[in-house]
Amino acid sequence: VQLVESGGGLVPPGGSLRLSCAASGIIFTINTMVWYREAPGKQREWVATSFSRDSMTYSTAVKGRFTISRDYTKDTVYLQMNNLQPEDTGVYYCNTASGVSAGTWGQGTRVNVSS
Repeated sequence: VQLVESGGGLVPPGGSLRLSCAASGIIFTINTMVWYREAPGKQREWVATSFSRDSMTYSTAVKGRFTISRDYTKDTVYLQMNNLQPEDTGVYYCNTASGVSAGTWGQGTRVNVSS
């Protein structure tokens, strides 16, 4: 299983970013895909889950601002992040549900929200 996150960067408060996670080595169509983040000095926290193309759920902290989606033609899951705030700063990771249970994580992509 290989998950490669990309799309992070520096953005001012109120700005937007779209993160991508390219998956290989899994059957993408049947896997639940998740995004987590880890802020400096804090524990990793769940952000969003995509159960399928039309079924997703979000943490309270990001609901209404972030959107998780997936492209089955590219085996890629996205996280569109709008109205970013300094508290959204951190390293963002994608994973499968089983990967979370196993405690295996990729390198992540860093998001820095700062003026």
